[in-house]
Amino acid sequence: MAEINITDIEVKDAFYKSTERFHVITCWVGIILNILWFASDYFIVPGYMIPFLLFRITVSAVTVLALVLKQTLNISIYSCLFILVLGISLQNAYMWSVMDLAHLQKHTFAYIALFIGVGMLVLWDTKLSIIILFATILSNIAFYEINSSLTVEEFLISGGLLTLSVAVFSVFLIRTRYRLTLNEIRIRLELEKSKQIIEEKHKEVLHQKKEITDSINYAKSIQSAFIPTEEQFNSNFKDSFVLFKPKDIVSGDFYWVRQKDNLLFYATADCTGHGVPGGFMTMLGLSFLDEIIEGKSTKNPAEALNLLRDKIVHTLKQTGNIGENKDGMDITLCCIDKTKNELTYSSANNSVYLIRNNELTIYKGDRQPCGFHHENEPFSAHTITINPNDCIYTFTDGYADQFGGPKGKKFRYKQFEDTLLSNVNDSFSIQKMKLSSTLETWKGDLEQVDDLLVIGIKI
Repeated sequence: MAEINITDIEVKDAFYKSTERFHVITCWVGIILNILWFASDYFIVPGYMIPFLLFRITVSAVTVLALVLKQTLNISIYSCLFILVLGISLQNAYMWSVMDLAHLQKHTFAYIALFIGVGMLVLWDTKLSIIILFATILSNIAFYEINSSLTVEEFLISGGLLTLSVAVFSVFLIRTRYRLTLNEIRIRLELEKSKQIIEEKHKEVLHQKKEITDSINYAKSIQSAFIPTEEQFNSNFKDSFVLFKPKDIVSGDFYWVRQKDNLLFYATADCTGHGVPGGFMTMLGLSFLDEIIEGKSTKNPAEALNLLRDKIVHTLKQTGNIGENKDGMDITLCCIDKTKNELTYSSANNSVYLIRNNELTIYKGDRQPCGFHHENEPFSAHTITINPNDCIYTFTDGYADQFGGPKGKKFRYKQFEDTLLSNVNDSFSIQKMKLSSTLETWKGDLEQVDDLLVIGIKI
C-alpha cells in the first residue's frame, strides 16, 4: 500500500473546519456572559458598577465587531476569541485594582472562572494562551501601581497567586487538549486516506479481475471450439455420456474423438495443473492429437502417445534439468476397430474399466506421464476383444480424488468402481446424472479440488 503522508497544513485545515462552529458559539456565549456578570458587580462593588459596565460593554462590543467583520478583516474565529479573552482579562485586572480587600476576594472567582472556562472550552495555539498569560500579569501590575491601595502581600494572598496558578494550569490544559485534538484529526485523516487508498486499490483489483476473467472466458470459448460438444462425442457411439466438470473457467482435462476410416479414436486426458496453465496444455494436446492421427495417419494408440510425448517435450523444451517444468499429461487413448470388434488402448498413468455382465475388469496403463520422464520407456498398446453391450469407462483422477463425506476424505477409486457397477444397467444419461449427484452429495460444501472427467461408452 502507498505511504500515507498527512501534512501539518492538512491537519490544521481540518482542525479549523471541525472546530470553527464550536468556537463561534463559545465566543457568543462569552460575550453574553461577560455582560451578565455585571449583576455580580452590582452586589460586590456597587460604587464602580457604571465604569465596570462600560468596560464590559466595550470588551463585548469590540468582540462583536470583530465577529461581524472577521471576513472583511480576514481574521479567524480564534482571533475573535483571543480579543474577547484578552479584553476580559484586562477588564478583570482593572476591576481588581480599584477594589478593597474584601471585594477583591469575592471577585477572584470571576477571574478564576475566566481561565477555567478558557482552558475547558477553547482550542487554540499555545502561543495565544502565553500572550494572554503575560498580558494578564503585566496588566495587573500596571493597574495595581496606578489604582490599588492594597499591599503586594494582600493582593497576592487574596487572589493573585491563586488566579495566576489557575491561568498557568489553563495554558497547559489548552496545550494538551490542542495537541490531542490535532493528533486525533491526523489519525482520522490517515484512516480516511487509508480507506480511500483501499477503495481505489479495490476498484483497481476488481477492474483487473474483470479483465482477467473476460480474457479467461474468451480463452474458454476458444478451448470449447477445440473440444467436441457432448452431442458430437455421443454421436459416435451406441450409447455414451461425458461427465465434464472443470474446476475453473478453463479446464486442464479434455476429451477428444476422431473417426478415421473404420477406426474410432477417442481420448480422455488430464493435463498438468488446472485453470489457465492446464488450459494451455489442453490446447497443445488437442492440436497434437489432430496432427498425429489426421496428419501422420497413425493408427496405433501407443505410437500416437510416443509421438505426443515427443512433441510435448520438444515444444516445452524439457531436458530434465533441476527446477525445470515437468508439464505433461495423463492420458488414455482408445481405438475401436469396428470390423474386428477390438478396442486397443494405450494409457499414461490411467486405467480403462470394462464392465461385462455386471463384472468389472480393470486394464492398467503405463506408469509414466505423457511428457518428460527420467526413463522415457515407449508406451505399450493393449488390445481387448469387445462384445455388444460392453461398457467402457475412461476417466481422470478428479472424481476419485474429490474430498467430502462425513470425515472429509477422498472419494477413492473403490467407491468410484462400486458406483459404476451399481448404475451400469441404467441408460448412460441416467448413469451420468447419478455419477454427478453422488459426487455432489459427497462433496457437500467443500470446494471442487480438480478438473473432473468421466467418459462412458457402450459397444
